[in-house]
Amino acid sequence: MSKKHYRFFGALLNAQENWLNKMSANGYRLIRTSKLMYEFEECKPNEYEYQIEFIARKSRSSAQDYAAFLTEMGYKVFYKNINLNYSIGKVRLRPWAEPGGRIATNSTTYNRELLIVEKPHDGKPFELHSTIDDRIEYYKSIRAPWLFMLIIFALFGVIMRSWIFGAFALMSLIPTILYQLEIISLSKSAKTNE
Repeated sequence: MSKKHYRFFGALLNAQENWLNKMSANGYRLIRTSKLMYEFEECKPNEYEYQIEFIARKSRSSAQDYAAFLTEMGYKVFYKNINLNYSIGKVRLRPWAEPGGRIATNSTTYNRELLIVEKPHDGKPFELHSTIDDRIEYYKSIRAPWLFMLIIFALFGVIMRSWIFGAFALMSLIPTILYQLEIISLSKSAKTNE
């Protein structure tokens, strides 16, 4: 018997990951996703673990290669959107992405910015980024769009003397700082491990 839930997490990656793991703890395994919908089937409690991977910076081929690599490692992957755009034929500029991912369209990573990665719970650690340097690079890639939005909104706020753009800049500042603090923490632990 399947069970459907309608949720939107946007850029709240940890909240989405925690919710999926809570569903698994309650005996539900993810079987399908769409823009707002998550479909589950019953399983043993805690039979599966989930992690969310931000891939919007990647080109189409790089994202597909990464998903194939995770599948070969024995994980199941689901693509998920980070926005709620329902139109067809959209193009999004991502200047912070790698060269092949700077222009996102429906045929690339637009509305497929996240990977939900599922692993059977076997008692082994579930780490997609095992080295500190890899984790630092990953957090830098998540910080990049927030930093870009912060700069753009702040510039528009100053140039146009608009408090609305200033408010958006402040909202972008929060995740920018959080990811920067994580990068600093990881950098410090890397230096102490040397």
